[in-house]
Amino acid sequence: MLNLNTPDFTTAARLSSAVDKLLGDGSAQAIDAVTVRVKGPVDPASRVAFVGALQELEVEPGDAPARVIINSRTGTVVIGSHVRVMPAAVAHGSLSVTITERTDVSQPKPFSSGTTVAVPHSEITISQPSDVRMFLFNAGVDLEEIVRAVNQVGAAPGDLVAILEALQQAGALHAQLIVI
Repeated sequence: MLNLNTPDFTTAARLSSAVDKLLGDGSAQAIDAVTVRVKGPVDPASRVAFVGALQELEVEPGDAPARVIINSRTGTVVIGSHVRVMPAAVAHGSLSVTITERTDVSQPKPFSSGTTVAVPHSEITISQPSDVRMFLFNAGVDLEEIVRAVNQVGAAPGDLVAILEALQQAGALHAQLIVI
């Protein structure tokens, strides 16, 4: 039994084919994404040379899955080459909403029969920097375009993480998002 370091069905199938080419059809069978069964020689003295020949086989591994790896401690973000983004618009910047609550007092005119009452007064202010930028991801955007768009808006690694998480929540990020 040969076990792959990284489980991958494509690599297991390619390894099985390479062994069959070397030793003849039916010599190897991929069992799952990790294990390939190989028929070895019956003679124990031939096994070392047999395993040596297997070690020399060159097998091109299958493509890595689409993944984004984030190290939350260091802020490092690694985006695999197969990551794709579906159509989405992203705004980067800060929107500040301030709500101020104060109480005004309403008093009746002198010598009237009215009573003094407290009247709530809310004031809402919204401010947004003028340099806020928005970028659009078209269908099937690749790694290079993602990086270019995020760099154009000047996003820090923490901002990039927030953008990627939001894209995943929106269903626009076609990749496995792993935070370590």
